[in-house]
Amino acid sequence: MTDATARNATSSTPAGAATGSVAPSDAEAFFNRDLSWLAFNQRVLELAEDPRTPLLERVKFLVIFASNLDEFIMKRVGLIRRQVDAGIEHPSRDGLAPREQLTRVRERVEALQERQAACWADALVPALALEGIRVDEYAALEPVQREGLDNWFHRQVFPLLTPLAIDPGHRFPFISNLSESLGVLLGERADGPVRRGERFARLKIPDGIPRMVRVDDPTAGSGVVPESGLTLVPLDQVIRANLDSLFPGVDVLATTAFRVTRSASVETDEDAHDLLESVQDELRKRRFARPVRMEIAEQPHEELVTFFASSLGLNTEDVYVRKGPLEYDDLMSIVSIDRPDLKDPPWTPRTPPRLIARRTDIFRAVQEGDILAHHPYDSFDESVRAFVSQASRDPDVLAIKQTIYRTSRDSPFVRSLIRAAEAGKQVACMVELRARFDEHRNVSFARTLERAGVHVAYGVVGLKTHCKCSLVIRREDAGLRAYAHVGTGNYHPATAQLYTDLSLLTCDPRITGEVVELFNAMTGVSVKSDYSQLLVAPTTMRPRFEDLIDAEIEHARAGRPARIFAKINSLEDPDITRLLYAASRAGVRVDLVVRGFCCLRPGVPGLSDNIRVVSVVGRFLEHSRIFHFAGGSDDPLAGHWFMGSADWMYRNLNNRLEAVCPIYDPDARRQLVEIMQANLRDGRFAWDLAHDGGYRRHDDADRPGTFATLMQAALDAEDEARRRLTEPQD
Repeated sequence: MTDATARNATSSTPAGAATGSVAPSDAEAFFNRDLSWLAFNQRVLELAEDPRTPLLERVKFLVIFASNLDEFIMKRVGLIRRQVDAGIEHPSRDGLAPREQLTRVRERVEALQERQAACWADALVPALALEGIRVDEYAALEPVQREGLDNWFHRQVFPLLTPLAIDPGHRFPFISNLSESLGVLLGERADGPVRRGERFARLKIPDGIPRMVRVDDPTAGSGVVPESGLTLVPLDQVIRANLDSLFPGVDVLATTAFRVTRSASVETDEDAHDLLESVQDELRKRRFARPVRMEIAEQPHEELVTFFASSLGLNTEDVYVRKGPLEYDDLMSIVSIDRPDLKDPPWTPRTPPRLIARRTDIFRAVQEGDILAHHPYDSFDESVRAFVSQASRDPDVLAIKQTIYRTSRDSPFVRSLIRAAEAGKQVACMVELRARFDEHRNVSFARTLERAGVHVAYGVVGLKTHCKCSLVIRREDAGLRAYAHVGTGNYHPATAQLYTDLSLLTCDPRITGEVVELFNAMTGVSVKSDYSQLLVAPTTMRPRFEDLIDAEIEHARAGRPARIFAKINSLEDPDITRLLYAASRAGVRVDLVVRGFCCLRPGVPGLSDNIRVVSVVGRFLEHSRIFHFAGGSDDPLAGHWFMGSADWMYRNLNNRLEAVCPIYDPDARRQLVEIMQANLRDGRFAWDLAHDGGYRRHDDADRPGTFATLMQAALDAEDEARRRLTEPQD
């Protein structure tokens, strides 16, 4: 039986048939994607709730939880709301119709936000006060303190405020996405009783001013906590206390703080002839996209809520009344307080061992063997950034090609490409204009690069380019040699300090030859479909992954060792999921480390008994993608090892240009085994996914966390490399 025939057979075999059990429906075999994502964000919240987490890190995780939720509402709830508005009633694979999904999502969001508010008010605020960082209410301050804040308000805040009346002579104002506002109900003064409800006004909380204001010195940042302690009050409370000065001659009858979230799910033309113009049009549409949520501070004024919600076109189910700060990002000023004793110990990325001896000549180091760097344990600056920077300055480098999906505002990679172009090198850059929420920045980069003489391409029509690759062509004594970088993360120096990602630097012609062809496909007019080494979506990646899973099934049936390991951000693709179920029924051991949402249901008798799903969430964002297939061998260094940019999601395998690279070097494979084992053995920051969709957190003091394990491994590897340098040579 061929691989294709076997795959068709396993795909058509009812789940559970191998054991004689009743085949589950899709609704029983798949978790809902959005509810699973909310379960991931709950794990972030649990880190904020955990008293073992350093105090200021707990505040940071509370901010991350809120930021994640904002993006979820913009992207996913915006999409589901569009489906409801379009009258779509057909249920998704998990059995939930769009309207039911909205109801279930709201229930989970409300429950999580209750926990978030309790964590802040009942746990973190008292704990911060014990450390001399007090977060108070304006009304609770001493009169002299309020007077000082009022004086500061009139000098520094009042000139920035723009009260906008809403009445027959003033149209309802545009309220931007995620902006925080005060809704104000005004009454005209008259000899008789105040005539209520005749005027409304909106006052935006201004940007550019710290949202948590120091009582002792409002002009100062949070900075160092003085010996006497630090007292902070929310900016919106200071503004509320001084509203009379903004509305002279009328009575302020009521105020309500609110925050609006707009949908990021807008219709775009993927096949637009002018992609640059299409993306700019998308940005304009997104700015004015329909609101999908209005958050209201607790104890709101009903008339104000009704007025603003109806004016924004929101239904009752789109309005969330909740406790705690409306904008948790305001708390980042607390996270930035200079109290290292309340934070994780600082970490300095280490020099990758193979670069220690050759750090000034990265090309020579790569000639001696592949270099696999694991960021942020291994330095991104001394590996990936140095690779492109040295290439831009090397007179023997003739050409540089690179993809940019996301990068920093002042990107050193953009500077290197411009430097190379100005030096006369052939430089091409594939800029993905449709990287969500980075479109504006990428449009700007594209124009800057073009003005410098870089050949800029926007990718293959209909596909978002998500692969992370660089290619350098260098003139050497033996002729031209190609060097490549293939990674799992973006060319972004800042996120490289926060996300765990992998980078392969290689001059192996088996890989570089196909990276050359991959770039030709990105900048040319065709998509190559016969890669033999790289797994490239949307052409060879899916069938290659399916063939590798099929092969493990055959190994298991033949009594040979059979094992699959995958470390990914998300698992949603139904065909891959069904194949993993088939592998489990055949006896293949499947270990999955899935940080985010996972639609596969592990541990179901007769369906997924041999599948374990672990989620690791903690100090760094687990972002690397690693794949291993045993290939009939007990030796973990044998079989097939890959790493790259793609998750097992339908969009990654079908609608994006992705690259996953084989790992051949034995030392690099040992690193991948080390990463795999650290994640699977984590006793502190890992959660096991149960068959009912719940996650059970590991709590084993005898097993260290992934992050500490890999930090120590990076230190040990660097120390060993430096020790070898100092040893006398034979």
